[in-house]
Amino acid sequence: MAAEIINVTTKDQLQQGLDIRKKVFVEEQKVPMDLEIDEYDVISEAVHHILVQNENGQYVATGRVIYYNNETAKMQRIAVLEDHRKGGYGRILLMAMEKRARELGLAYSILDAQCQAEQFYAKQGYETISKEPFDDAGIPHVRMKKTL
Repeated sequence: MAAEIINVTTKDQLQQGLDIRKKVFVEEQKVPMDLEIDEYDVISEAVHHILVQNENGQYVATGRVIYYNNETAKMQRIAVLEDHRKGGYGRILLMAMEKRARELGLAYSILDAQCQAEQFYAKQGYETISKEPFDDAGIPHVRMKKTL
């Protein structure tokens, strides 16, 4: 499977990622749009959006990396289009996000995983650090951490 990793630098690329997130989080998982889009949905030094394009040139996955603190990246808004979830794109996306965090000089990665995705992240080396699941936009999540 060929996939291209794109570090988002244009408004068009940013919109492609927002479109994927809208399909996954708003349409499929019923997250309200006003909770999905926030102040990090811009092109800026403080946030690093990533897209994954498949061999047919279709954008199939997106995520963003923000600074949690001066040594930790926070991985957010990780979304893979439904038709492409068994294709390994989530793993490719996460690896690209982790690579970007290392390039930024960060030592750790944290993320808030939907409980149904906890095993996926555990397979990628993340450890659950929250004691109990918590609610985010009506969906149960756990906080997970990994040394980069």
